[in-house]
Amino acid sequence: MITKANSFLREVLDWAVHIIIAVLIGLFIVNFVAQITIVNGSSMETTLQDGDRLIIEKISPRFGWLKRGDIVTINDYPGLDSDRKPIIKRVIGVEGDRVEIRDGKVYVNGEVLEEDYINVDAHGTLEANIKYSELYVPEGHIYVLGDNRLPGQSKDSRTFGTVDIKDVGGKAIFRFFPFSKIGTLRK
Repeated sequence: MITKANSFLREVLDWAVHIIIAVLIGLFIVNFVAQITIVNGSSMETTLQDGDRLIIEKISPRFGWLKRGDIVTINDYPGLDSDRKPIIKRVIGVEGDRVEIRDGKVYVNGEVLEEDYINVDAHGTLEANIKYSELYVPEGHIYVLGDNRLPGQSKDSRTFGTVDIKDVGGKAIFRFFPFSKIGTLRK
């Protein structure tokens, strides 16, 4: 015989189980599948603006599916300011690529990289640290640059070198705010 107290207890337990399952699914999605991030700073102008809201998918970096031109979030690198985590940059070189910055241009495997999305002055893309201006991208790493190449506007692989794939949080796939710029991100 089911009493009102037992019926109420079953109802509460049923709700609790469903809430716990929903929370676990949410945690799984945020940790392993996708999340929302907010652009902080001007290093990706003109492609992305400070305050843009993006959906970041986390599967590509885990399986090594990053390509040149992808926009990624980076959770850690030497000297990362904890107030600016994560940072967002464009993949310029993948493992095995030879990246060189000279005469205001970026070369990948000996060919000038055509970049119609960057913000530069008459000097083009400048070297920041000679150590990172000509190198081969090691296995398990990527070379990243901000789209805003004006002097002092982007701390990127020109400053801190290549980024270990394990430090990549995800790949930006969709901008949902501001509404006037809603849509997928171009390469």
